Amino acid sequence: MRIENTDVTRLGKVAVLMGGHSAEREISLMSGRGVLAALLSQGVDAHAFDPAGRDLNELKTDGFTRCFIALHGRFGEDG
Repeated sequence: MRIENTDVTRLGKVAVLMGGHSAEREISLMSGRGVLAALLSQGVDAHAFDPAGRDLNELKTDGFTRCFIALHGRFGEDG
């Protein structure tokens, strides 16, 4: 996938939420790494963020402006 005609700097700092606490943690980490690599390859200021090891309030305090949710299973796909 390619981001065309988009100034990626306007996206701001993007958190890729991956991992988490569900039984599907490992699959989520794999998905998240793929998303992160794709975003970085397009010049997006993207960063991995694992809610299993960090408080979600850090999304705000660390200055993230957007999130890509790559969490699977409970607490991810179920909202």
